[in-house]
Amino acid sequence: MERRGFIKHFAAIGAALMVLPKAVLGAVWDKPAFVKTRLDETYSALGIVNPAKTDSIQIEAPDRAENGAIVQVAVKSELADTESIILLVEKNPTPLIAIYKISPTMVGSFTTRIKMADTSDVIAVVKAGENYYQQRKNVVVLENGCGE
Repeated sequence: MERRGFIKHFAAIGAALMVLPKAVLGAVWDKPAFVKTRLDETYSALGIVNPAKTDSIQIEAPDRAENGAIVQVAVKSELADTESIILLVEKNPTPLIAIYKISPTMVGSFTTRIKMADTSDVIAVVKAGENYYQQRKNVVVLENGCGE
């Protein structure tokens, strides 16, 4: 393909992407919940009321994180009908870390790396059916990871 043809194709693709709805591009996110600074406000913004504690959710994270800027966390839900997994860090400046939507054909499990401002509980909240369930794991942070 010659240079001008490439540029025309690239411009056409760029223009098409700009007119696609945000949902198609995966840019839909719950901004009000992500900007809350307190855990109770975040729960309220997400519609979470009194999540039940359960051992059907496992959180794998280090007991002590050398550097809060990069803490590996794995979450697995063994609850039937898991629809979403919400990851939070209680003492972060904004507690909500991620919301993972789980389709019926997916396994409710993921591994990610997060930032932690201070020693805190890492919280996994799972929506299964109409109910919310949670599990917590305390992680001691030896070096601050959120630039404070």
